[in-house]
Amino acid sequence: MQFTTPINIPEGKPKISHTSGVLLLGSCFAENIGGKFLEAKFESKQNPIGILFHPFAIASFLRRVAKQELYTTADTFCYQEVWSSFSAHSRLNSLSQAVLLTRLNTALQAARQFLSSATHVIITLGTSWVYKHKESDQYVANCHKIPQVNFVKEIASPTAIAEALQKALTYLKEINPDIHVIYTVSPVRHLKDGLVENQQSKAHLLTALHQFLSSTQNTFYFPAYEIVLDELRDYRYYTADMLHPNPVAVNYIWEKFITTWISEDAALLMKKIDKIQRAVQHKAFNEDSEQHQLFLKKLESKIATLQQEHPFIKFNFPLKGT
Repeated sequence: MQFTTPINIPEGKPKISHTSGVLLLGSCFAENIGGKFLEAKFESKQNPIGILFHPFAIASFLRRVAKQELYTTADTFCYQEVWSSFSAHSRLNSLSQAVLLTRLNTALQAARQFLSSATHVIITLGTSWVYKHKESDQYVANCHKIPQVNFVKEIASPTAIAEALQKALTYLKEINPDIHVIYTVSPVRHLKDGLVENQQSKAHLLTALHQFLSSTQNTFYFPAYEIVLDELRDYRYYTADMLHPNPVAVNYIWEKFITTWISEDAALLMKKIDKIQRAVQHKAFNEDSEQHQLFLKKLESKIATLQQEHPFIKFNFPLKGT
């Protein structure tokens, strides 16, 4: 008896390997999957200027990257002694305007350099709800906890979203004409907007995205949203806030992604890497025992052999007792 309704996911091509370059952009769910790429030692980078929840913010960032348009003092503001930019996430904030600008422009230049040789970009769309700053009349990537009276909240139409997606793709192709782009909609629920409003938001994203994908090449859809809502369909796959997919759900989605997008050789290498990662996390009953020292020597040998076979794989952890 089958207790789920599995999603049919078309095979992705070209496959992702450990010699590919993958940039992940978008909502916090992009960071969940980005973390999986890092754990598996793929050449990857995620959200250079932090989480970008909506398509307008993603398109705006990629325009800057494509045009090499550096951030200036005009792109920053100070609120409650903290310097921020409406173009970026709060994790780049600083008590110093100069430090903020350095962080922004370093991230911008690093993104440009990475994209120039990347093979894949994964864009995760979080919401259709956007905030326009009244004074500047600009859509913002983040409100930085400034009182909402300073913004107008709107829901972007499917047409406007599709236009933003087209602009974002155009900018990506300017940087790297051979790039392949995988799109997905975040399964994270935005309760602050309201549950009905959240569904409306996701509907706009899905409508716009499929309209856009039908008229573009080298663009693909991965159904993370549908996997959680239609295949898992249970609150036990959410964290305690009932909004974010929990580690079990993220792992399930990641396994689906591996099956459709990761090359066979890369999948085999991932298993070897995972064994080493698990061994490193092993807690010894007695770190000074002869048995544990022998375990560490064997582990060092396995790491050395793997790195000799695959020089691009780097492990950055010290082995206790060695």
